[in-house]
Amino acid sequence: MKKTCFFLILLIAIGCKSKKDFTVNNLTIEEENSATISKDSISNHKIKTVLLHKKEDDLSLPIINLNSDEKLKLSFDDLNNELKKFYITIEHYNSNWEKSNLIKSEYINGFFKDEIINYEYSFNTLQDYIHYQYFFPSENLKPLISGNYTLKVFDNYGDTLIAKKFMILENQVNIKLNIKKATLSSDRKTKHEIDFIINHPNLSISDPFSQINVVIKQNNKDDNAINDLKPIFIRNNQLIYDYNEENTFFGNNEFRHFDIKSLRYFSDRIKNIESDSLGYNVNLFEDYKRTYNNYSIEPDLNGKFYIKSQEARNSDYEAEYVNVTFNLKSEFVKDGDIYIIGELTDWKLNTDYQLEYDFNKELYMKEIYIKQGYYNYHYAINDTTYKYYDVLSIEGSHYQTRNSYEIYVYYKGNSDRYEKLVGFTKALSKELF
Repeated sequence: MKKTCFFLILLIAIGCKSKKDFTVNNLTIEEENSATISKDSISNHKIKTVLLHKKEDDLSLPIINLNSDEKLKLSFDDLNNELKKFYITIEHYNSNWEKSNLIKSEYINGFFKDEIINYEYSFNTLQDYIHYQYFFPSENLKPLISGNYTLKVFDNYGDTLIAKKFMILENQVNIKLNIKKATLSSDRKTKHEIDFIINHPNLSISDPFSQINVVIKQNNKDDNAINDLKPIFIRNNQLIYDYNEENTFFGNNEFRHFDIKSLRYFSDRIKNIESDSLGYNVNLFEDYKRTYNNYSIEPDLNGKFYIKSQEARNSDYEAEYVNVTFNLKSEFVKDGDIYIIGELTDWKLNTDYQLEYDFNKELYMKEIYIKQGYYNYHYAINDTTYKYYDVLSIEGSHYQTRNSYEIYVYYKGNSDRYEKLVGFTKALSKELF
């Protein structure tokens, strides 16, 4: 009876009207598996801690301006600890992350591939690994045009090992963003509304309904991105997007966290740390569902993580790899699986992060192998009956939750062969307090 009531309440909370509508994150599992979308991916389980961000900012988004001096830093570890030759190339995509029809010479300046030559062997760690770095653009490989890209790492055999998304911006419009509580009374306690105006005095737009595509993201995730909005009002050099429902996101909850920057001292989420000649094992305190809890302020990184060892001079190749055990106190979910989700999982339901239920302890558990640092995460349920996944039924949703929201504006003129990324902005929902 309790379980029936729980799902009934959940259906009401997310405004579900039919099985077809039951897609909390806008993408069912079946659709996600069959979609022809370029996704961040790692095809070798020995490749760990793949990061792509601006050179000087570990928590930044992978977006830089066209023809600027800005650099992106790609880094990853190879736990095989055997030096190999890795190569880099880039591919151009449209706003929906479908491969564009351009040939490489139309979007690459220089060679079509470049070799990764920067590497360091791990130092003073139980887990041996080689840390690789690449800075993009390089002298040999540069982008010619703006838009969406993937940076791909492949080996001598041509097999792609890593794919990471990034964006090249040519800023031609100004975006005025307003984040507020949802307008509809039924959503005001659980959702954020994203209203915005695109000012384009320097960009001639004859048909904004076909030439402009806008993508709105929450914490820069793809799973619940909004990408089908058209302007409600068109004024002189202005496109106005002021919806009441179509531009809303569940606020969800502040992210959970744990800190393993030090393996000598226990942070507030660490229950115990054990070590032997084979490595370190960290056990986290039990987590609990927060579905119906009142909102509680908790600083977070909006799902991100960063690598850091307090005892190291250079964490890139001196940070240790650690077995971390998660514990979620919960009744058994009969018709679904529970996953850890966040930037550490590339925001995907990855079987490497699927929890297993211990009926004796009445909790879900999972051990994962990750590098020292500070991590954010949520728990998500993959409902195997209705083919959807969400975080609401474990984490809850509050309008006070502080999320980041990103708006990407793409433009394709009548004679253009590709979509340009002509606008970008990012803001936090902190003013809702």
